[in-house]
Amino acid sequence: MWSQKVAQRAIIIAGCLAMVYTQLTMSPATIQFARSLGATGWHIGLLGALPTLMLFMQFVAAILANHLHYRRWTWFSFSILQRLMLIPIAAGPWFFLSFSDQTWLWCLIALTAMNHALIHFTTPLWLSWMGDYLPHTGLNRYWGIRQLWMYWSGALSLLGGAFFLSESGLDIRQGFAILVCIGGLFGIIDILIFLKVDEPPVTKMKEPKLKEVLLIPFKNKRYRSFIFFTCFWHFAAMVGSPFISFYLLDYIGMDVFLLLLLWTCSWVGGAIFSKRLGHMAEHFGNRPTLILCTAFKSTNMLGLLLLPQDPIVAFWIMVPIFIFDSLLNAGIAIANNGFMLKNSPAENRTMFIAAGTAVAGMVGGLTSILTGAFLAITSGWSIALGEIEINHFHIIFAISLVLRLAAAVFARTIREPESHWTVQIVVQLVGVTPLRILRFPVGLYRSFRSDEDTLLSRKKCRTRKKRWDSEKEK
Repeated sequence: MWSQKVAQRAIIIAGCLAMVYTQLTMSPATIQFARSLGATGWHIGLLGALPTLMLFMQFVAAILANHLHYRRWTWFSFSILQRLMLIPIAAGPWFFLSFSDQTWLWCLIALTAMNHALIHFTTPLWLSWMGDYLPHTGLNRYWGIRQLWMYWSGALSLLGGAFFLSESGLDIRQGFAILVCIGGLFGIIDILIFLKVDEPPVTKMKEPKLKEVLLIPFKNKRYRSFIFFTCFWHFAAMVGSPFISFYLLDYIGMDVFLLLLLWTCSWVGGAIFSKRLGHMAEHFGNRPTLILCTAFKSTNMLGLLLLPQDPIVAFWIMVPIFIFDSLLNAGIAIANNGFMLKNSPAENRTMFIAAGTAVAGMVGGLTSILTGAFLAITSGWSIALGEIEINHFHIIFAISLVLRLAAAVFARTIREPESHWTVQIVVQLVGVTPLRILRFPVGLYRSFRSDEDTLLSRKKCRTRKKRWDSEKEK
């Protein structure tokens, strides 16, 4: 087995490979592939719901974990199967030409459901493994560094996918099949890396009863406040987010190349600021990080509402909005993982992680399905107010915008007594004057450089002190 220092680097590399797998197999190209098979808004809503709707599998994994001594081989076996799950739907239309498009569309939906079921079954096993293995001191900083490299990997893989689909001359069905096969290869390598990462044994509950195992996370007041927030947040986000790519393809008229290029740009914000956000969450706490990032998450909905029906103009308007939104997503992901791992006990950790994500995910999944049904029912509906046209997409984006603003207020109910006030983060990031507030997120970078300089000066001081002490001893 690797030493912990080597293993931590390997975990970062594995995360990068996993991101390549994710972006090549579950990118916006999937939406275009589904559209080529005749998908409507309801089908898109169903596909968007599956990643969260299948989160109930995390509870299955949490129950199983209390009966395992080690998680490695269970996680390993199901993860390999999951990485291969989408290859049949990618290759199938090439070899079975007699099957109808509707058949392949429902095969895509079924295999996507199974794929996400396996993802969510393995996720709490892996996270609880990491929670037991990684040191909790500096955990958010480490997670931020890992996110940084993962975001760059996501950007580069999407960029490569965009140019491949644009320049290869293949149609979306053939191009999508090749991307899925390449992604599956990277995903398998990601899993194999963990064969050399040590695993502490599972800390089991004594004589666990199923009801007790399920309810313990909800009896913890601090953790329960986090569960309630994530439920509301998923409800607010999933009204709009699953339909962004569909809207840009169907209504704005972007092609797949521009759409993938836009999502490539979106990863840049998270890549640049993830390390800084990890430092911020470690120093100030997860609660204020969630409040601050959630407060600005309505920006992308506002941008979508104001977009002109011109693909090129819309692309350049959305680039900075997507970059900023990616920054916020990185902060939310780091704070969520930090809160769950630091506030879940070693005993029954897997169930705490499942409770922190699965309940909210199921709420979000149902929201996406209902919203997709609304889009299908109101297909073709629009109303003109002067020169402004309002359609069914605008309605769901407006509702999501309002709900996201409410979620920022809801985030204040999270219980984390040791965290700082949110205003302290704002002061740290941009200073106290109104003029400096306008510099956000530029202030984030300035603060990052300031903190790096501070850490460097501290290291120099410690080095000088060691030299002085050794000279005194001589």
